[in-house]
Amino acid sequence: MEINNSKEKRIRELEGQIKEQEKLASLGMLSAGIAHEIQNPLNFVINFSKISGQQLSDLSGIIDENSRHIPADDRQDIKDILTGLQENMKKIMEHGNRATGIIRGILLYSRGKEGEFILSRVQQLTKEYVWLAYHAMRANYKNFNIAIRENYAEDIPPVKLIPQDFSRAILNVMNNACYAVWKRQQNSPEAYSPEINVTLEKQGDRFILSIRDNGEGMNEDVKQRIFDSFFTTKPAGQGTGLGMAIVRDIIENKHHGKIQFDSIPNEYTCFQFIIPII
Repeated sequence: MEINNSKEKRIRELEGQIKEQEKLASLGMLSAGIAHEIQNPLNFVINFSKISGQQLSDLSGIIDENSRHIPADDRQDIKDILTGLQENMKKIMEHGNRATGIIRGILLYSRGKEGEFILSRVQQLTKEYVWLAYHAMRANYKNFNIAIRENYAEDIPPVKLIPQDFSRAILNVMNNACYAVWKRQQNSPEAYSPEINVTLEKQGDRFILSIRDNGEGMNEDVKQRIFDSFFTTKPAGQGTGLGMAIVRDIIENKHHGKIQFDSIPNEYTCFQFIIPII
């Protein structure tokens, strides 16, 4: 009788996880639609910021040509205002382009061809999805705040990746890292400083992405089961248990790379993606 109850419980858990995946699939379609609608006004923001920046440069030139007609005090004030406006335009373009990159990634999830390798800047792709995971965590957990330290080697050339899959692997590991430091923070003294270190380095004909957090870590049982389908340490409704199984499939089967990790309870967890440069 106890065995049957255990099986029934497991079946209910699996059914719940499948339903959760269906909800996520629907959410993905909705997100893709929203992303597509946002893209057009975002393009206007970026284009008009470029035009405004050029107009400010032209205005600055005109002011310089007619500076003798402007009192010295006013001339300095005008220059300071123009400098501030030009810096604002640069920031608008910078963050607008970053938002465009994130939207491209969302659309790749929904429309990308299955298994299509695309020449990609792994540094840019990594940065976008590291911060996307961070902001998603902040949206879901009140007062969540951590230090993220990044070090991306510039000598990694463009790499052929399946962008929508590789970025999904980053998101899954980053989500776990954010959750691990948040969990430790709940039970730690104020002196604890949660942080995640993300590094990219080139070693011969491969690159290595490392994501290391100083969160709650993993015990031996979790280490043994981390890649098992439907295994999760998160409370019911907060994890499907598919994340790390998907990550291993993406890195090892689709990108012919290797995933490895190390962890000590209440000290750190570090995951590494080791992928050939092709």
